[in-house]
Parts: sequence; structure tokens; C-alpha cells
Amino acid sequence: MRTNPSRHLDRPLTAVRNLGILAHVDAGKTTVTERFLYAAGTTHKRGEVHDGTTVTDFDSQERDRGITIFAAAVGCDWSGHRINLIDTPGHVDFADEVERSLRVLDGAIAVFDAVAGVEPQSESVWRQADRHGVPRIAFVNKLDRAGADLDTAVESIRRRLHPAPLVVQLPIGAEDGFTGVVDLLRMRALVWADGRDGVRESPVPDALREEALRRRRSLQEAVAELHPLALEEFCARGELSAPSLARALRDLTHSGEGVVVLCGSAYRNRGIEPLLDAVVAYLPAPPDVPAVRGTVDGAVQERPADPRAPFAALAFKVQSTATGRLTFLRVYSGTLRKGETVLDVGAGRTERVGRILRVQADRHAEVDRAVAGDIVAVVGLKSARPGATLCAPAAPLLLEPPGVADPVVSVAVEARRSTDTDRLATALARLAEEDPSLTVRTDPETGQTLLSGMGELHLEVAVERIRREAGLAVGVGRPRVAYRETVVRGVSGLVYRHVKQDGGAGQFAHVVLDVEPLETVTGFAFRSSVVGGRVPQEYVRAVEAGCRDALAEGPLGGHPVTGLGVVLTDGATHPKDSSEMAFRTAGRLALREALRASAMALLEPVVEVTVTVPEDAVGSVLGDLAARRGRVSGSTVRAGAAVITATVPLAELFGYATRLRSRTQGRGSFTARPTGYALAPQGAPEAQRSR
Repeated sequence: MRTNPSRHLDRPLTAVRNLGILAHVDAGKTTVTERFLYAAGTTHKRGEVHDGTTVTDFDSQERDRGITIFAAAVGCDWSGHRINLIDTPGHVDFADEVERSLRVLDGAIAVFDAVAGVEPQSESVWRQADRHGVPRIAFVNKLDRAGADLDTAVESIRRRLHPAPLVVQLPIGAEDGFTGVVDLLRMRALVWADGRDGVRESPVPDALREEALRRRRSLQEAVAELHPLALEEFCARGELSAPSLARALRDLTHSGEGVVVLCGSAYRNRGIEPLLDAVVAYLPAPPDVPAVRGTVDGAVQERPADPRAPFAALAFKVQSTATGRLTFLRVYSGTLRKGETVLDVGAGRTERVGRILRVQADRHAEVDRAVAGDIVAVVGLKSARPGATLCAPAAPLLLEPPGVADPVVSVAVEARRSTDTDRLATALARLAEEDPSLTVRTDPETGQTLLSGMGELHLEVAVERIRREAGLAVGVGRPRVAYRETVVRGVSGLVYRHVKQDGGAGQFAHVVLDVEPLETVTGFAFRSSVVGGRVPQEYVRAVEAGCRDALAEGPLGGHPVTGLGVVLTDGATHPKDSSEMAFRTAGRLALREALRASAMALLEPVVEVTVTVPEDAVGSVLGDLAARRGRVSGSTVRAGAAVITATVPLAELFGYATRLRSRTQGRGSFTARPTGYALAPQGAPEAQRSR
């Protein structure tokens, strides 16, 4: 590597960019990252995914499978700016890894396939970025492929993602003849040649000049519609200057009202330098985003991105390596120095930071300090988990952790040798510590150890890690999905009296509940219609807490209950024996009784499947989807292949990859993304109990 890991520490915060690369699997995220590092001089050779030589896909499973599994942090210098980059997974099973990364990023590049346009997981990660308010620019990749079309890809962005796409480049050539782009801001041609590195700048080709002027005019009009200052200049002068256009594009990117669209071919190293320039020009620096907000004793407080402010950071990833236990941090404010003591606010304990590392995927360089805006790893924290807030002990602040999705698939795991049982338990605990979307529990009926995650691949990767890293022989049961239960028809006026006298202080709580289904099959709503103060407010909250306790197990098969509303309509108290504990117990037992009296139904997880197959295999694939209870919602032809979209119960997709390859002679592929839960038909395998 050519970069000095400590050289950027004195660089102003305005010269720092923290961004991630987001996309559907196989859209080219990792290749874009590799080309960034090569163009910036951080690496001397271009790594290739198919050769297993990439910097960020350094894990053995990533290289074996040819996909990104774990978010990897790298960095490079470009035009006097420090770019901290996180390459995120594209497969839906690892969406939680993307979620944790987005929580700590200031901006992102969304990569799209020029043939496929917006794909299912592209849409999912885009929505994730929307939730976190992360500004994005778009890169339409693979313009050298047969069937590639920038305009079609941009239209899919407009139609499916709903931002205003602001296209700033025009391709030169098409498909295999793609050689460069026209920069519509500066009206210049940027051309790359095979066999040599770098970009050559030249005038816009005569054949494209009229089209480039037309597109530049359309870009100016689109920007003027969205940006008030740009509109003033456009009305006064009839056009926008390049600097004014660039400023407006930056503002629209930060506000999320528009997304700048660039294009190229990362594999052929075309379009990378302008994309790096766009990162610097349009994506925000740490001071450009709102100050991080946290709570102190229940009060909201902000911390500015200032190295002189009290230290505050969020742990977003934990990884066990030969170097030790690495805790990855985004430093939001203040300065962290080697050897200092930090407070884990949620756990209420202090820990000492042994070392601070500048991370380049699986390589590390030690530094003396980290400042606001940095993304680093630290060694020495023994118990901090992903989502933990670390701060100066004298200035505590609790930051909101990333959300964790509920697992949808479980497998039973056991050590092949009884002597390895304890080692397996230790390995599972370490996995769950590093990846919060994995959960480990013991089935109370069978005594089996159940590992739950976000999909088959997620669990396969976890089990393989145990085999490779812990050296354990592990047996794995058949995957089982996580069912839910819901109320189809509720009950009204259910009366429950909780009375307990055991010689000491008594317990008394009287509640009357109505239970009703919600409009959706997910969620829980609680309200009180009690009048006259018959149930004090603190007891109402206790009843709600008790009802939430009861949702853990439903009457059909012990699955979690969702999609219901509870109304506390009446109640009574005792002057001495009533307490919050008594009303919480009454709420739990009353709702359990109400659920047994209600008409209940089983819910199963469903996914949206996108299957790409040769046209001559469409009939066979449609028949197979129908046999799996799939409902086809669309079918199109793209680049000589049929693309079928269907909604299928997750339980019916186990083993589908093998069946699809068999039916299409290995030419078919599919992707899936969760869409929620739906009512399961009568006779569904409720024996797959989630408790």
C-alpha cells in the first residue's frame, strides 16, 4: 500500500468522506471498490472477484462462493480527500450487515446493472438508505455488456425508487464498443483505452455533440425545477454555469431530492475516476450531516462532528481475528487516544482501548488516535457488542443502535462428538456476538440447540465458519421457518381477576380486555378506554407490558403472536394489594386467556422471488413455482432471458436452487427478498414450532 495510515489525521473534516457501496448481488460492488483502490494508488494490481484476488472479499468463504458476505472497511486518498469506504454484501440474507453499515455512513454509491436496472435487492438496500437518510449517488455499471442501456436503467430508477435521476454523463459507444463518457457539466469527452491505465480527455465527438447539448439542457431544466437558486439563475441567464450546476447537484444529493447518475464499466476500468470525483463533489463530509443525537438521562442531546468535543462513537461490527477481538467504530465526536478508558453506556461498564487500527480489509496499520469522522477498529474491548455506544466516562451519551431483524429460518446443530459440546456452545456464542441477526437458543421440548438466521445461505455460512475456524465436526438438521400467529376474530369484554394471598402482601388486579385483529398481520397496538380513574395510569402501563409478555407464545403452536390490538376497557384496584407487578401479571394471563378464546390463524414468512431463465424453460419453471404455492406477479424478457417475479412461501424454497439448475440445465438463477408474513393454508406444518 502506498498510503500512510496516519497522514490524514491532520486533514480537515471537510476533506473526509465516509461512504458505502450498495447494490443487488453481482451488480459489481466489489469490483468498483477494487478499481477505487487501484485508481487511488492504494493497490498496485487490480483484484478480480472471479480470481479470488480482491482486497475486500478476503474471507475464504467469500472467495469460494464469489460473493461478498461480510462488510469490509477500506480507505484511499483522492484529490486531497480521505475516502473511508465500506463494501457491503448484496445478498438478502446479509441485509443486517448492510443495516449496521448504513447506520454509521454519511453517503453511499448505489450500483446498478446496466442490463437488469433496479433489481429486488437494489430496491431493498435503497429503502434501507432512505430510512437512515443517507445521501446517494448512482453508478450504472456494466455498460459493456450485451443489452446494456443507460436510459432503460435510469427509467427503472425513476419508476421503482422514485427519486429524480439527474444523469450527468452520456456513454460513448455501446455494449462491447463502450469506450468512454461525455461529461455533461463541462462538455468534455473522457475516453479509456484497453491495454493502458488512466483516462484521456478530449473534445466531445461531433457525432454526439447535438445529443450531449440536448441532454445537458434537460439536466439543467431538471435541476432548476428542484433547486430555487438554480431556478433563479436559469430564468435570468437561460442556462446554468458548470459551477452553479455542480453546487445545485450537491445540494440536491444532500437533501435526497435528486440522485446524480454516472455510468461506466468497472470490470474494464472505465468510469472510475469520474465516480471518485463525484464522491468528493457531491457526497457529504461529516460536518455536512446533522449532528449525531443521543440521550442523557432521557433528555436528547447533540454532539457535533468536532475533534474537541467529548468523545462519542458507535460500535457497528465485531470481528475475531489473529490480531485479537476487533471492534469497529464510527467516531462521531471528540478524539480517542490509545490507552484511554471509554464507557460502554448500555452495559454501564468501562474498558480500556489497547490499540487503534486503520483497517484495510484484513490488513491493519496502528495509529495513535482517531478523531471525529473516522472509521477505525480498536483492540482491547472485551464485551462491547455491535450497536454499543462508547463515549468519554465524564460525558455519557447513548446513541440509537442499528435495528436487528427477526430471524426467519432455524436449524438444529449438534457436535458430532459429545466431547465437543462445550466447544460448540462457545463457537455459537461468539458467532451470535459478532452477528446480532444470528440467535442461539435451546428447544425446551427436544433439548436441541437451534441456530436461527435470515436465510439458508446465512446459516450455511455460519455453520461453515464453525467448521473452519473452530475445527469442529457439526451435524445440521433440516431448515425450519419461523411461523407467527395472528387473531382472525377477537373477543370482547374478557374479564380477568388476579387475586393472590400467601400470608404476606397480597396481589389484586382486575382487568377487562377487548382483543381485535389489526388491518395488517403485523404489529401490536394497545390503548385504554378506562374512564373515571378506575385504573391508574401506572397500572395501565403495567397491563400493556403484561400483554406484550403474552405475545411471546400463541395458543396454536407456541409461535410469537402479531397483528392484534388490545383495548383495556375497565378494571378495578385494591387500596393495599394492587401493584404494578399484579397488573402486569393480570395483563399477561388475561391476554393468554383471550387468545385461547379467539379465532387464531398461522402466519408464514413469504418472499418475492425473481427467477431468470432461458425462454425455453419458462413453462417448466412456472409449473414448479405453482407447485410451491407461488403466485406469479410479472414476467418480462430481458437480454434474451425471461425474468419471472413471484411471491412464494419461504418454507417452499428450501432446495429450490438445485431444482432450478436441474430444470434449466444450469442456466437459471434466482434471488429472493423477504416481503413479510401471510396467512398459511389449513394443514400447514405447524409442527415446525418456533419455541
